Amino acid sequence: MARLASMVALEADRNDPEDFDVSEAEVERAAKERRVRTEQVSLRLDGAVLDRFRATGPGWEARINEALRRAAP
Repeated sequence: MARLASMVALEADRNDPEDFDVSEAEVERAAKERRVRTEQVSLRLDGAVLDRFRATGPGWEARINEALRRAAP
């Protein structure tokens, strides 16, 4: 029985910072992104630009959006 008990997954405690592997900045950024209205568009970009962003892994689309946001006048 003790072996079975050690295999039971417990729910994360939202008040325990050790239960989550995300920083406060990441949580704040995610909350801000949810509040922003987005639109799906078709856009032609250089292949090299896409390759560089895609090489950064999951979330590359959000990073392109952030780069465009910083570059916007």
